[in-house]
Amino acid sequence: MQDLTQEEPVWLKQMTPQLDFAFSTKVIVNPARNIGTIHGGSGERLIMTVGGGLVEGPDIRGTILPGGTEWPLVRPDGVDSIDARYSFETDDGVLVNIRNTGFRVIPPDLRRQMKERVVDAGQYYFRTWSSLEAPVGRYDWLSRNVFVGYGERHPDVLHLWYYRVV
Repeated sequence: MQDLTQEEPVWLKQMTPQLDFAFSTKVIVNPARNIGTIHGGSGERLIMTVGGGLVEGPDIRGTILPGGTEWPLVRPDGVDSIDARYSFETDDGVLVNIRNTGFRVIPPDLRRQMKERVVDAGQYYFRTWSSLEAPVGRYDWLSRNVFVGYGERHPDVLHLWYYRVV
């Protein structure tokens, strides 16, 4: 086997990731339904359907279509594992699919408060990484970039801001 101890990357040290704001979403989230504790004790699985919403950004605007779903897993360690899929239609009629994966870490007392009021998003961790599918054309940049998101949960609305990793 080749000795890799002296092998170093040439360009990576100069390639610090940068983030560019791409767009935001405001998603209407219907009340959660609890499937229950998942076999093996990995946590409680919830189902939340999407009731609609908005997409707004410098190069894109649209409406989130009702019918998408989020399937968070509330783990015993207090971490929510996020898995959400929904679609939106741009103002010029193009359909785009989005899949959000990520984590929410919320102290138990804040989790209870979030059901009733807006809680300072700096008091919990809510981050996503996203894949988008868009047809070839004006919005195909969505399909060939990596996006990370910062979330803020309100009682009935989920706000996500998406940043393209440059």
